[in-house]
Amino acid sequence: MAIVVSSSAFGDGDEIPQRFTCDGADVSPPLEFSGIPVNSAELALVVEDPDAPGGTFTHWSMWGIDPSRSSLGEGEVPLGAVQGNNDFGRQGYGGPCPPPGRPHRYVFTVSALSEPHGLAPGASAAGFRRAMAGKALDSGSLTGLYGRRRR
Repeated sequence: MAIVVSSSAFGDGDEIPQRFTCDGADVSPPLEFSGIPVNSAELALVVEDPDAPGGTFTHWSMWGIDPSRSSLGEGEVPLGAVQGNNDFGRQGYGGPCPPPGRPHRYVFTVSALSEPHGLAPGASAAGFRRAMAGKALDSGSLTGLYGRRRR
């Protein structure tokens, strides 16, 4: 059974509201998740743009999320959670900010881990992926779209 990830701000395959992008407040959207395996040690979250010109671009990674949680509020980093560096070169959330042209996909993935991630704050996206290898019990994702017009 896959983890179900949703948001009250946008539906799967729908446009991400400007508030959650670099053109708005650049704050993370609210997320809800269900179907977390009972034997999970922690949850991890990653937001990626697979359509970025240079390859997959990481907008946010966070781990150490209590597996008993079923949601994250807008802009929330829960107590005990740790954030990694995004591909903008800073720690925490960096909202969608594609070049002008066709909309990009932004994939919000929640994974249930069998053991703690163990990374320090500010870990790179590559370090995040290596630390997750073989630890995911299950995962689920929500995909939003965001595009900017050519001027």
